[in-house]
Amino acid sequence: MKILLIMDPDIPVPPVLYGGHERLVYFFAKQYSELGHDVTVLAGPGSKTAGNTVIYGKNENNRTKSIFTRFGEIFFVWSYLLKNSCHFDLIHNFGRLAYFLSVLNKPVNKIMTYGRHIHAANIKKVCSLASKNIVFTGCSNSLISQVKDIGDWHCVYNAIDFSQYELKKKVADDAPLIFLGRVEKIKGVHTAIKVALATGNKLVIAGNKAALPHDEVYFKEQIEPYIDQKQIIYVGSVDDIKKNHYLGQAKALLFPIEIEEPFGIVMIEAMACGTPVIGFNRGSIPEVIDDGVTGFVVRDLDEMVDKIRRINQIDRNRCRLTAERRFDVSVVAEQYLRLFN
Repeated sequence: MKILLIMDPDIPVPPVLYGGHERLVYFFAKQYSELGHDVTVLAGPGSKTAGNTVIYGKNENNRTKSIFTRFGEIFFVWSYLLKNSCHFDLIHNFGRLAYFLSVLNKPVNKIMTYGRHIHAANIKKVCSLASKNIVFTGCSNSLISQVKDIGDWHCVYNAIDFSQYELKKKVADDAPLIFLGRVEKIKGVHTAIKVALATGNKLVIAGNKAALPHDEVYFKEQIEPYIDQKQIIYVGSVDDIKKNHYLGQAKALLFPIEIEEPFGIVMIEAMACGTPVIGFNRGSIPEVIDDGVTGFVVRDLDEMVDKIRRINQIDRNRCRLTAERRFDVSVVAEQYLRLFN
């Protein structure tokens, strides 16, 4: 099978630090190639993937790009698809829905994958056109719940390559807790700090600081005063090697999210290291965490504190095996291929 993967050009594939869909595209390109498929990837400068990589656009935050730059990128993909879509059996788009406009009525099989908020109006417009052979996927049932009656929707969870993560079957009694993600209020970093202080545990905070003015105020007022590099430790952004280290050495990943989280790849990265996850019951969290097996789903801070004291009930080896059966890239890639097979 000849497969084309499309990613917005803002971040290279694979990403150096953060980039959820960019990492997924890298994993799937590798997996599809290993299965014997002929893979081509459209991605931004600096990208290097399995198969053939076609570079386009600019590595630049989409919010700061001019409308001319954005349209130029869309026009490139339109032109590429018009010229080459007949050579592919499947086009899998992880980028803008607009990329598909030039081939909506072409017979090639098309998958549009979402990992964040879905604009129902855009889906309605596409479905009202003469579209053929297109299915939509979202990374959780929670995410697609508001649009599942518009178009052909399927829940396909996000994935990681479990072979890249080292299982830590045991950690020390004084092992730290960890928060890994962008340091902003909606991620609940302040709650993670409260949990660490309430339970007498160390907390490692790993992640980049959000750059908007209100996020800077949040960090200075609610996070920075607690960072003493002894109990509350801030290590900044981490690459894959450091991520593996910090997740593996932790007794639990805290996920006290304040939004309806579409998925949260860091949760399965922690599970791959054997580290259980304790997350608030919002969005996809009860779908991702197998309660009592890979972690605990809780309602509030008090319940999170209580589950910290019971974290040794989780078998770290079973935690990894359970998550691997659901979220390894080999499993999820087959789910995508089965959408048309």
